[in-house]
Amino acid sequence: MPGPVSMELSPPPPGLEAEYETLFTADSLLFLHELVSTFNEEVDQVLRLRVSRKAHLDLSGDLPRFLENTSHIRTDPTWRVLPVPPRIQRRHVDIGDLAPCDTQRFIKALQSPAQGIQVDFDDGNCPTHHNQIKGIHNVLKAVYNQFPNVPPICRAPVLMLRPRAWNMLEHNMMVEGREVPGPLFDFGLLMFHCGRTLSANQSGPFFYLSKVESFMEARLWNKIFVWCQQKLGLPLGSIKATVLIENVLAAFEMEEILYELREHSAGLNCGIWDYSASFVNKFGHRQAFLLPDRSKYVNMEKRFLRSYMELLVQTCHRRGALATGGMAAPLLPPDPLSDSHRRVLAGVSRLKLLEIQAGVDGFMVYDLSLIEPMQKLFRLNTVGDNQLDQLRHDVTVTPDDLLSMPSGGVTLYGLKYNIAVGVLFINAWLSGEGHFFYRGQVEDSATAEISRSQVWQWICHQTRLEDDGRVVSRRLVTDLTEQLLVELRAVRPSGRDKQRLLTAADMFLEVVLKRDFPEFITTYLNQEHTFLSSQSSGQATALATDMPQPKL
Repeated sequence: MPGPVSMELSPPPPGLEAEYETLFTADSLLFLHELVSTFNEEVDQVLRLRVSRKAHLDLSGDLPRFLENTSHIRTDPTWRVLPVPPRIQRRHVDIGDLAPCDTQRFIKALQSPAQGIQVDFDDGNCPTHHNQIKGIHNVLKAVYNQFPNVPPICRAPVLMLRPRAWNMLEHNMMVEGREVPGPLFDFGLLMFHCGRTLSANQSGPFFYLSKVESFMEARLWNKIFVWCQQKLGLPLGSIKATVLIENVLAAFEMEEILYELREHSAGLNCGIWDYSASFVNKFGHRQAFLLPDRSKYVNMEKRFLRSYMELLVQTCHRRGALATGGMAAPLLPPDPLSDSHRRVLAGVSRLKLLEIQAGVDGFMVYDLSLIEPMQKLFRLNTVGDNQLDQLRHDVTVTPDDLLSMPSGGVTLYGLKYNIAVGVLFINAWLSGEGHFFYRGQVEDSATAEISRSQVWQWICHQTRLEDDGRVVSRRLVTDLTEQLLVELRAVRPSGRDKQRLLTAADMFLEVVLKRDFPEFITTYLNQEHTFLSSQSSGQATALATDMPQPKL
């Protein structure tokens, strides 16, 4: 006889008792237990592999190259990924960064003309117990047509479900005495409750996979998909997943990642900020990889980013897979006759046209007002549902292309901007929010990653400001952070808001002044006592009054 099931689950967040009971049935808990216990060891192995590769790069001084032991996959012209189902053959414009715990925005997205919705439990979401339960339950409501005035799931924008990345843990569930990997918690609940219904409606289940660093991680996801489909009685290949290539090491393994997921692939996605931050993550101590001011010198037209996007498009289309671009973060000013509206729309259109001309099959926007202008941009510049016929034979990308850092320096404006984004992101997390708005655009963990990465690297290399020659030092960054607090406190009247902001600034300084680079800001925050204690009462937005006093 099998032994007793060892599983512990935190009580429901206040106000979500009914949702909790819906999600955590006896059958769903048994499914989660079996999923986690089956793959726990392999999750640990891929995370150890990340540490091992990083240590090898640091000790050897080597640079990544296309893998020799998988060259047979890259040189074999015959293999293809399975064709995607009709619902995702046309992926021109998805809504990005949509945390499904935000019920009103989720409903508006479901009512929109977008092709799809990135239902985000990762970059745009703060993974409090409240937000995870509310968000997953809202997905159930959408799948089972329980929202009023929303099209049925077979006609609504496609749900592209984005579980957390491998670096994130779920603190509110333990299996066999260990906290559960966040992506298995999210994926397991979503598949158990929605997988069959999405499949029956020919509308999924479709996923985004975040922060995949190697083909071994893609192989693990493929095993999870096969296991899950067998458990739920779904045909092999029912699950389709788009892998976000957000790490420089993964850029050298794109064909291998597609190959591992060839029965389950919905293509690859390229972005800008998580990918750029990965250079600091992997090579930040090296002077040759000093990344200049992102506000002035880093964009998709630079050689290292343009090469990455063109190689991704070429790789995908060569193998019959869709290639999608990143998210347009600007917010469109409401008055269509205003100069600011025209300026923002023209800026977004210019950058997204570059992606279309590179051959992407779609991209994301945050602001729902940008959906129709961007769909029009596709209609004017492409033919048909996608650009799979654009094989980009003209593209040849070398390792040097992928690793070539743009020239440029550091500006005072860029340093202050990065500090502000880093502090305000941590402040948002302490408030139970996964993203926030600053200077006309949405900021999330991807922009927070590049912001704190750059500040850490500039301090590490004692970089000088273009403006006045000052060294980016501990003292300068601390002084600028204090100045930022003075400005922000003036518009935050309540004592609790001010206290939270001071704590966020303390935590930001702790991250950027560390001797060794913390791999992910979200991992750091998710393990940080201050964040955990801020939600310990079960209220995502209420902070304990005895929060540690700020050091500043």
